Amino acid sequence: MQIEVKIEPREKETKVIIVTPRMDESVSELMKRISGECPQVIAGFSEDTVCLLDQEEIYRVYAGEGRVYCETRSGTWRSRLRLYELEERLEKSRFVRISNSEIINLKRVKGFDLSLSGTIRVSLTNGAVTYVSRRYMGKIKKVLGL
Repeated sequence: MQIEVKIEPREKETKVIIVTPRMDESVSELMKRISGECPQVIAGFSEDTVCLLDQEEIYRVYAGEGRVYCETRSGTWRSRLRLYELEERLEKSRFVRISNSEIINLKRVKGFDLSLSGTIRVSLTNGAVTYVSRRYMGKIKKVLGL
């Protein structure tokens, strides 16, 4: 990607032009980020407490017991959003879905174990262990460059 900034004192407001050979997910994501459509924080709930969760602090987001949870350094927080809604809000370059019920933060992954019979075991830096479902195997391999 090339970035070019042109200072034009006669312009009254900032104008961003994206030149691309084709429209794809990365261009759409860039447009969302520039326009401010992609929120950077997520609300987490614990009993009577509401906390704004920084995406950098989230290890994983998962569904369980009919609810959606965000696991962070400070604990596990309940979300009022559905998993697909959180997936839309989370940074695509940082988070990846590994199953129908879980999204992980790639920056919080300690390692991937490919030695098991056709599955990928994911170890997170907080000690949690999870697995990539077969349905998402191709996606995670693409992300990892395998």
